[in-house]
Amino acid sequence: MAEIKKIVLTGGPCAGKTTALVKINEYFSGMGYKVFMVPEVPTLYSQGGWNYLTPNRNLYYEGERAILETQLALEDSFQRLAEVCTKPVLMVCDRGTMDISAYMKPEEWEEITAMCGSDSNRLRERYDAVLHLVSAADGAEQYYTTATNAIRYENADEEGLRLARELDKKVIKAWTGHPHLRVINNHDDFDAKLNRVIKEISNVLGLPQRVQEERVYRVEIVGEIPECTESDIIQTYLVAEPGCEVRLRRRIWDGKVVNVHRTKKRISDTEQIETERQVNNNLYKSLLQQADPYRQTIHKHRRSFIWKGQYFEIDTFLAPIDNLVMMETKGIAEQETVNFPPFIKVIEEVTGNSRYYNYTLALRK
Repeated sequence: MAEIKKIVLTGGPCAGKTTALVKINEYFSGMGYKVFMVPEVPTLYSQGGWNYLTPNRNLYYEGERAILETQLALEDSFQRLAEVCTKPVLMVCDRGTMDISAYMKPEEWEEITAMCGSDSNRLRERYDAVLHLVSAADGAEQYYTTATNAIRYENADEEGLRLARELDKKVIKAWTGHPHLRVINNHDDFDAKLNRVIKEISNVLGLPQRVQEERVYRVEIVGEIPECTESDIIQTYLVAEPGCEVRLRRRIWDGKVVNVHRTKKRISDTEQIETERQVNNNLYKSLLQQADPYRQTIHKHRRSFIWKGQYFEIDTFLAPIDNLVMMETKGIAEQETVNFPPFIKVIEEVTGNSRYYNYTLALRK
């Protein structure tokens, strides 16, 4: 059976998803992959006359249930096609199962998933990666338009922009907990956004990537962080061969737990290969026996959020040190300006300073 990787391309309204899908198909087909594009199911129902804004609650409920059932069936059909291919397969889902939950009350979503014999955790596990493109309504308002989608309900006015930003954050929250969720920022140059999509998919496929440092800052939090996702992270480094870094991470949020095993290996001064896989609790406990005796376990509290179209993560370290707060940008191009939030005071930039690498901070004194 061919090697199959399945990703979700999602995002808020007017995020550039349609253009990105064309770019993905063209690029990876040229790299020798059979690319399958699973169409966006909610759009099929909307074009057929269903509207999630209907005041008829029964119609709304049955519509959302039908969308989930169709999404699952369509993905499974493409999976069967992929399994008989001779070339490696990249399956790209134009939105995925968890997107549906962003439009529903939690209790309704739980009821519908149970009817389909599943739940949120199992639905996330269907995919190898999730790429979320940030809506142009957040940080690139001048490019926000409804012209590219005749059934978009968020208009290009102040209220429409607010609704689009709100929906954008709901979709990210729905996918939070997936071990390979990547949020793709808005950029001054849209090509930079598309290139980040290609880079993240290449990473999932195990293709060598140019070594790039995300910008990292030592900071103080001087105000309330609005609409952030909070989680606790326990990070253990495992014994590994020279030139290879192996990390075991447990992330806890809202009572849920996700464990991820990551291997990062440099193959030259400029390229590296990084692989991630989710592991269950039993395997997590077993792998802990391979903990590097020269490094301590890192425990930190993470807050993730979007500010003016850019995605940030702030880590407050709890152990083995407890007086350090770090902020990392995600996918901001080298030539772009960072939109520092007003509730953050930057003490210094430490990008590329190995003293502040988690791998270094874990060293036993």
